Amino acid sequence: MNLHLEHQTIVGLTQAAIAAIAAFAVVLAAKTRKISLEKDTSIALIRGLVQIVAVGSVLVFLLRGPRWTSGLMLAAMIVAAGNISAKRAKQMPGAFAVSTWAIACGAGSVIAVMTALRVIDTSITSLIPVGSMLIANAMNTNGLALNRFRSDVLSHVGQIETALALGADPKDSVAPYVQESSEASLIPAIDSMRSLGIVWIPGLMAGMLLSGAKPLYASIYQFVVLAMIFAASGITSLVSMTLIRAKIFSTAEQLVLRQTEK
Repeated sequence: MNLHLEHQTIVGLTQAAIAAIAAFAVVLAAKTRKISLEKDTSIALIRGLVQIVAVGSVLVFLLRGPRWTSGLMLAAMIVAAGNISAKRAKQMPGAFAVSTWAIACGAGSVIAVMTALRVIDTSITSLIPVGSMLIANAMNTNGLALNRFRSDVLSHVGQIETALALGADPKDSVAPYVQESSEASLIPAIDSMRSLGIVWIPGLMAGMLLSGAKPLYASIYQFVVLAMIFAASGITSLVSMTLIRAKIFSTAEQLVLRQTEK
């Protein structure tokens, strides 16, 4: 048994190394076009491997614990997701608080409602994996929305300040960029539902099939998960944009977001 586990670990590490090399080859190819991704990619690869191994080890113990521990773990994931997502909103005031609250409202509310309606099983083995998927996708949506909003605002500082000088409400002066950012951030979630079963077969469905679930039910439940992901992402984007648009103006209704030197 121990020899088998040791063999699996060696095989897994070898596969991880090959995958990392493939990922880094893309980074090197991008560098030839003066696209600098080495630092971010290196950190992401190392952190990703260490974090998933650590979580896998912790889950072994959590799966044997009481159900309330899943709530603590999901809450910790939301805070971590808020921190990671906020880093994409460079120099935006209150980005961490906005990101955390938005993800909590989006993913948290969907998890709570779907658990109450028995769509998500309350067992740790079901709640943690599904909940983490909702949180991760909400995090990505929030990061995309904030990044796009920041870029749009900085590209239209003159127009925004002209509108403010003419007496426009701050919310109205950035309304087009709020709309565009929300729409752009939801493209991945919409495309995932569009391509389901045609372009890709998600891992959750494959796992359910391998565990003995009926193909029809596995297919339907995968759709359910993607619909929940869209709902969580949509709420996150709307809350994020509502909160951040107030943060970029001072109490005197002046635009405080400015381009900073790298």
